[in-house]
Amino acid sequence: MRHAAAVVILAAAVAGAAPAHGTAAEQQTVTLTTRDGVLLTGTLYLPARTPAPGVVLLHMATRSRQDWEATGLAFAREGLAALAIDFRRSGTAPVGPDGTVPASGGFSDLVIDAEAARGYLAARPEVVATRLGMAGASLGANVAVLAASNDPSIRSLALLSASLDYRGLRIEQAITRYGGRPALLVASSEDPFALRTARTLVSAGEGARELRVLSEAGHGTVMIDRHPELIDALVDWFSRTLL
Repeated sequence: MRHAAAVVILAAAVAGAAPAHGTAAEQQTVTLTTRDGVLLTGTLYLPARTPAPGVVLLHMATRSRQDWEATGLAFAREGLAALAIDFRRSGTAPVGPDGTVPASGGFSDLVIDAEAARGYLAARPEVVATRLGMAGASLGANVAVLAASNDPSIRSLALLSASLDYRGLRIEQAITRYGGRPALLVASSEDPFALRTARTLVSAGEGARELRVLSEAGHGTVMIDRHPELIDALVDWFSRTLL
């Protein structure tokens, strides 16, 4: 039986009631290897008190893990571990043999990167392996859904500006396979495709779903830059769904 609840929160009301741990955060640069042999770089954010729940952070296309730095530090201050990785093509788009970006496909191997990040985070002694979440922005949001749909250890998702189909990464069926686990969907009011996707996904699957709509916030992690209070909402979301 469905128990999902769609909650629309406009710009000024986006901040959640984040827990006030106020603990110091530790930040480490780490490396990890995917199952197909690709070496990835990440930043690990650890709270003062461990073991703690952990969240994987996945960036937008042509961007890097640095977009998540303020979020990762906030997570660690509030009692959550976080790992932000650079995808294997961080800062670039996939280029075909003719020098052009493929119109579709070309991103499926990034799901392997997300799987490796989840495995690395779960293996850290500072992290509770049974309390893992994943957050992604734009391309990273689609990768997060696809990774979580086949991995029951990922207990919660936060998706910023997801797309039903990001160059072949289709997620409507994947969010249904994700099933009864909770998902937070965030989109900006002037970003029509992301907003339409969020409204579609909030009704998909059988788990708790929350929708947050920001005003004139941009796309993906740009929303964090324009609305820093979104970080508090993400802390609140994972505190509620992982702690």
